[in-house]
Amino acid sequence: MSTGAAANPLRVGLIGYGLAGSVFHAPLIAATKGLALDTVVTSNPERQAQASAEHPGVRIAATPDELFARAGELDLVVIASPNKTHVPLATAALDAGLPVVVDKPISGTAEEARALAALADERGVLLSVFQNRRWDNDFLTLKGLLADGALGDVWRFESRFERWRPLPKGGWRESGDPAEIGGLLYDLGSHVVDQALVLFGPATSVYAEADVRRPGAETDDDTFIALTHASGVRSHLYMSATTAQLGPRFRVLGSKAGYVKYGLDPQEAALREGARPGAGWGVEPEELWGRVGAGESPVSGGGEAVPTLPGDYPAYYSAVTEALIGGGPNPVPAIEAAAALDVLEAARRSAREGLTVTL
Repeated sequence: MSTGAAANPLRVGLIGYGLAGSVFHAPLIAATKGLALDTVVTSNPERQAQASAEHPGVRIAATPDELFARAGELDLVVIASPNKTHVPLATAALDAGLPVVVDKPISGTAEEARALAALADERGVLLSVFQNRRWDNDFLTLKGLLADGALGDVWRFESRFERWRPLPKGGWRESGDPAEIGGLLYDLGSHVVDQALVLFGPATSVYAEADVRRPGAETDDDTFIALTHASGVRSHLYMSATTAQLGPRFRVLGSKAGYVKYGLDPQEAALREGARPGAGWGVEPEELWGRVGAGESPVSGGGEAVPTLPGDYPAYYSAVTEALIGGGPNPVPAIEAAAALDVLEAARRSAREGLTVTL
């Protein structure tokens, strides 16, 4: 890392300019004080032109090797390429002595994630995982309610990441090739499992169901995971592309009250539409606020509306910057991602063999 990092922006090389790179990482990097998007790596001519148009002055590299050849000109590498490339690219970046951010899932197995974490420790550089849903508006609001004891002792946590996509979109995320690390278990499961572990601690047992529902689909598109946490909380996690009627994003039941929240955090939609972080970022309208109550249905107005805290994806890269410049904590250590992968691997086995897996 450059010795003048505290005075000059950290120079970021971004590998991949598909959905993750162009919609999430590049805009958030560009909006973060202390970071500068230096280089985008993509071999696709259309994406090269898109990156140049959206981020004037950015350098373009066709291959990761071109980027690593000038590792001394960079302070951080962000890996937003397809899942199967995460481990080899992260390994190459760490071997080059560069701090690394890897989009979720960091790898296909917990063993690989722990090996990367060990390599980062050996090299003495940061390795962080982009688990942006830790900064969703509903998740931040629920964390606050739990900290305040508003729900009492939580007994059950229901989390849904559901969509209605009756026709497969294709691409590597829906590929049946295990090497691609596709399917909803690893795509959306990486989010909902991570959130459950952050909120309620490690899991002791895992049961899962994974189905391929849609004609022409090659991998799981309707998946359910049940976790028992060491804390005693039970988490029921749903991921689906086949949900004709969407359920609540969160339904959390405790000894004093429950919290029900519908609708997805607005940040992804805003980024897709070209909006950028600034005043009013991550704020949702009052009619979408969740409700806390007991003995009544939130659908009919029961309980009390709870203001949803603003979503804050920019906080992730601000924390990465502080970790690199000021010695702050890693916002998402790879070892935490490994714990989520323990659960995902157990869920895959559970669904395949029809059993409950003890961790």
